[in-house]
Amino acid sequence: MSDLKVILLSILTGLVTGIVFSFLKFPLPAPPTLPGFMGIFGVWFGAFLVNKLSSNN
Repeated sequence: MSDLKVILLSILTGLVTGIVFSFLKFPLPAPPTLPGFMGIFGVWFGAFLVNKLSSNN
């Protein structure tokens, strides 16, 4: 599966999840602030770097 297709499916999944959770009046399963989002991004980026560095050896 191409990277672009995975990205688009991820965005679509997040959009649908946000709509369903808001409709049902559930708290969103994501941090509502930029620092919280950046924390999640940091976890992903750390795992990405480890995978890239370990695949080069």
